[in-house]
Amino acid sequence: MSVVADQVRRLDAQLDRIPFTHLAAHHDDEFAAQASAQLDSPRVKELLRVIKSLSTTSTAHPVLPAWRLQTLLSQSDLGTVTSDEDHPVGQYEAELEWLLVSKATVQTYGIIMDTLLDQIIPLNDHIWYWDDILSSHSFGTLYLVQTSPWRFWAWTQEIYQDSIDRLRNRRSIGSNEFSEQNLGEEIGSSISQRWRQFYGIVRDSIRERSLVNIQNRFMSPAAVARTEARRKQAKLKKLREMTSSGLGVLIDEGLAFGGNGSDDGKSDIIMSNNQEWKGVVERSVALMDMVLKDVLTLETGVAEFEDKVFAGVEEDPELSIQVEEDEGNRPAVVAKRLQTLLEKKLPGHLDAASKIVAEHGRPSRLVRYWLPATAILLSSTTILRVFFNHEQEILAWIADFGVTVKDFWFNWVVEPTRKVVGTIRHDSNSEIAIMSRDSLQADRDSLERMVVEFASDKPSAAIGTSSISESQLSDIRAKVREGDVTPVLRAYEKDLRSPFVGALRGDLVRTLLIQVQKTKVDVEVAMAGIDALLKSQELVFGFIGLTPGILVSIGLVQYLRTVFGGKRSYRQEGHAGKAVRVLRNIDRIFSEATPSPNNLLSYKDHGLLVCEVHVLRRLAHSLLPADIEREFLEDLDDLANLKGIQSQVRALDRIRWAYAKWLK
Repeated sequence: MSVVADQVRRLDAQLDRIPFTHLAAHHDDEFAAQASAQLDSPRVKELLRVIKSLSTTSTAHPVLPAWRLQTLLSQSDLGTVTSDEDHPVGQYEAELEWLLVSKATVQTYGIIMDTLLDQIIPLNDHIWYWDDILSSHSFGTLYLVQTSPWRFWAWTQEIYQDSIDRLRNRRSIGSNEFSEQNLGEEIGSSISQRWRQFYGIVRDSIRERSLVNIQNRFMSPAAVARTEARRKQAKLKKLREMTSSGLGVLIDEGLAFGGNGSDDGKSDIIMSNNQEWKGVVERSVALMDMVLKDVLTLETGVAEFEDKVFAGVEEDPELSIQVEEDEGNRPAVVAKRLQTLLEKKLPGHLDAASKIVAEHGRPSRLVRYWLPATAILLSSTTILRVFFNHEQEILAWIADFGVTVKDFWFNWVVEPTRKVVGTIRHDSNSEIAIMSRDSLQADRDSLERMVVEFASDKPSAAIGTSSISESQLSDIRAKVREGDVTPVLRAYEKDLRSPFVGALRGDLVRTLLIQVQKTKVDVEVAMAGIDALLKSQELVFGFIGLTPGILVSIGLVQYLRTVFGGKRSYRQEGHAGKAVRVLRNIDRIFSEATPSPNNLLSYKDHGLLVCEVHVLRRLAHSLLPADIEREFLEDLDDLANLKGIQSQVRALDRIRWAYAKWLK
């Protein structure tokens, strides 16, 4: 979205509402029918085709490229067909020619505005660069080091040129005193004497240059850099002010057809039948011509530039009010002037602006980075030697690094993920277990058999009777399942009274071994409880095992996206920060602006405001949702339109609080 695109689209829509009903208003039906039949001529069809090509049918790119516009103007072949007042087709052709020229003027207007915008916006970067030089001694010294080869070359060129001029002056003076005697001296002079003479001239030139630049000899390098930075920054600020003023003049005064651009507007010049809009087109072309001519004249002030532009438009010799010219030739004159603007004056303006920026802007990349580039170039042989001497180690390191990354990915990301998926699907192979599933049951059954057999073999020691019934065995079996081995403990306690006798009979050893089995079962029961607890939290442990690999992978991906500028959130944060700075610049424009008597911004301030709004419109698409973006663009239009400073300040405040959520 662009301010220029909206302006061009609005002006083109106004031109589409031009009425042609006045052409046949005073003719009879037969004459009108004859005129309608003649409208099918090849000339009219060609004009209609070019007019359609000049219309802003493209939503994304409503402004045509300069080369395309020149081609369409050449294809229109304006001025080759003369109009005749008695011939109605000639009148229609003249009106179509005016419509074609008007649409071409709108396109040229958009191209020039785009050019001025593209020149103003990058100037801030150059001005900020000189701010860094002015605010830091280290930056100033670094700047001198970076530019030292070019300074030395320029100084050498000056000394050489001055020495050549001095030598030529001496020879010219000597030629005036020419005689046969000094001719012999000239022939007899040696080459060493001539070189000695030239060396003396060079020495005198260096001495005079040193006297001229004596101020730099008692200034520190940082002070010299700041002086140069201050001078260049002042030129850039003047260029920005002049270009902004030219942009403001074009926006406020160019193609001012009047009305609000809506379909029901009846009070503007377009909808009236007095043909004043043709004069507006002519004056707008002259205005663009004068702006391009004087906008780079940095020796004058902004007020003088504006006065000169308006005076030049009023006194323009090619306007129809200044020259008594056939009405039918006026579109051809305007078309020729547009082609001159596009073919010569606009490229000349671009070249001149580029030279000014190259002279006073920040140094090129070659100047800023020649020192590290030279260091890298000089050390390249050493780097290559180290690489070739340790080629195998480096390749092995790279291979090991690849294996490490691969093992990390499979062992800490893929395998834990597979286990988590298996746990979710209740895969028996993935269940956590610290003991076999049937171990506890086998030991319980073994303990039960031991106790029952002991009670059967030793009923007197187990229950105190000489025999034991089946019901008593069932009762003992049930208690053993619950962990009660009382019959064994009774026999164990009885044998402890006479342990040697019990040991000899074997009952004490047998009861002791049964208790060992009981202890084993108790331990396995405890382990089974822990096992059940682990199984209940198996998914948690799976995610815990997966977490380190996932965190390391996400951190690495975020780092790589940050390095290569691919993370959207970081880009949004950067755009949001830039939008806040743009709003701060807009606030400064309103704070420092000097209102005109009708409470409007000056041309310069309005041009600066449009530049900042242009940047905000570009940032809006990446910051705001689609529905919010439409409202944001409406508020930006209120901010940029000249409705009074108070109204514009209120629009700025509304933007700050309404969209603060997306501008944080």
